[in-house]
Amino acid sequence: MTLTPEQTAEIESARARTHSTLRPTVPALEELLFTAFPVLDHGFIRVVDYMGDDSAVVQAARVSYGRGTRKALEDAGLIRYLMRHYHSTPFEMCEIKFHVKLPIFVARQWIRHRTANVNEYSARYSILDKDFYLPTPENLAAQSTDNRQGRGEVLDPATAERVLNLLREDAEQTYGHYEDMLGDDVGLARELARMNLTLNTYTQWYWKTDLHNLFHFLRLRADSHAQYEIRVYAKEMLKIVEAWVPLSFAAFRDYRLGAVTLSAKMMELLKQMLAGETVTQEGSGLSKREWTEFMAAIGR
Repeated sequence: MTLTPEQTAEIESARARTHSTLRPTVPALEELLFTAFPVLDHGFIRVVDYMGDDSAVVQAARVSYGRGTRKALEDAGLIRYLMRHYHSTPFEMCEIKFHVKLPIFVARQWIRHRTANVNEYSARYSILDKDFYLPTPENLAAQSTDNRQGRGEVLDPATAERVLNLLREDAEQTYGHYEDMLGDDVGLARELARMNLTLNTYTQWYWKTDLHNLFHFLRLRADSHAQYEIRVYAKEMLKIVEAWVPLSFAAFRDYRLGAVTLSAKMMELLKQMLAGETVTQEGSGLSKREWTEFMAAIGR
């Protein structure tokens, strides 16, 4: 992880200040505020602000005043009901703002989640840091032969070293040319010079979203099928969300993160199997891929 001296000073200053407030706060998340948690080789993620807690979800669902007097067990039951039956708007009452440092190619994946407010570091006004992402050898893999968007076998050590050298040399060269174009001899505008940088160059942004849309992001990006480089950010965010809204997180873990969805056809086939009938892919009406997913979902 790479923090500039200015960022380190800003974090220390923010954590040294305290504020008196009447609004609900979450002690477990307060402990994490402003702290930068390392991700990948130079990246990080940190919480810079939040609003709401589990009680805000319950309050919105009941449209009640204040924090209420219900027992925690009843609150947990209501939250689980909301999650189970896809009542999403109560979860939108909670919001959180992250500061993230990430490679540009990861940011391009991340920005596909359009239900958030984003402000990215501007390379039109500022010069990007000389930080670029280099995978570890165990994360260098060949293209999967059966998945167009996935990885296959890990590269052998010699090939992995060759790839890392190419990535490092290209990034070093393009950043050197970037500096040359910005220098006094050329004086190229920053908005033009940035086009030469590689996609593994790090950028930064503030990313604010509500809990409902954050859960959707995490369901997709913390999944084992997600690309490793964005999944590690999602995994770090899972820890933060659990500290922030433990009741909502538990419901999300059970009904979304650790759950599977079966189609109406799959449910029909499952009932047949439970009744002792023989069911095959050929007679199921499912494609080979659907059948494989179905078998994996029921542990067959």
